[in-house]
Amino acid sequence: MRVFQSVTETLTRTSSIKWIDARFSLQDPLAGEQAYKQEHIQDAVHWDLENDLSDMKKSGGRHPLPDRETLTELFRESGLQLEDEIIVYDTGGDPFSARAWWILKYGGFQHVSIALEGYEEIKSLGIKIQKEIAAPKRSNVQPMWNDSILASKEDVQKLVEENNGELLVDARAAARFRGEHEPLDAIAGHIPGAKNFDWAQLTESGQFNTSGEAAIRLENLTDKDKAITVYCGSGVTAAPLYAMLSEKGYSNVRLYAGSYSDWISGGDLPVETGEADNGDQL
Repeated sequence: MRVFQSVTETLTRTSSIKWIDARFSLQDPLAGEQAYKQEHIQDAVHWDLENDLSDMKKSGGRHPLPDRETLTELFRESGLQLEDEIIVYDTGGDPFSARAWWILKYGGFQHVSIALEGYEEIKSLGIKIQKEIAAPKRSNVQPMWNDSILASKEDVQKLVEENNGELLVDARAAARFRGEHEPLDAIAGHIPGAKNFDWAQLTESGQFNTSGEAAIRLENLTDKDKAITVYCGSGVTAAPLYAMLSEKGYSNVRLYAGSYSDWISGGDLPVETGEADNGDQL
């Protein structure tokens, strides 16, 4: 199944799809839930970045990944089964649907995709919407956890120390990667040896462009079976980079869920600033 899915291709079977509304705003954390309560795709459940897709009480970066028990409960409350076809949407071109998609892949759901269109465009297509909070029948799903797509701090530390050729890619803007501008983290810079590919290059006019120049550069980046680990500031904006790599056929990709905010949390791991002589921009 394709990672990015145009909703126009699903109009004849929307009733058989499980919809997840992942709308959120980093500037206004209540905005996504409020928008959902106003209206949403019929029977869609809302997964909030900070209430559902992160455990904000944990250590491990700014948006720590919830534990397996918590995620299992989320899947069950949402009425999901492993064989379901699931489409996740947000306002379009945001990283939040990709975060939800990645978590579903981590849980073993194989038939899941990210809507290319944002909510307003989806609505304009004539899909049924509702204001009532969805109340799906609870499932007893047993996730099949895929540890191969998750990287821990220890995994990345080993990668850096061994320098074995695995590609480490930072999805943040170039100025943050170089340490020139850091609005969120106490220590500016990037994980040693990382290359930089700003995830925002993959969007155009409010949606992901799977055939744009940036996506083509990713497609031709390296061998499709090469080991790649992606990260960002807190594990959120690395998710669309991971998703696009998957869309382009890369099969050996991990996401460092804690990302840079986790890397620097102990203050004892090395950090680089600037670019190497041969450049670090992909």
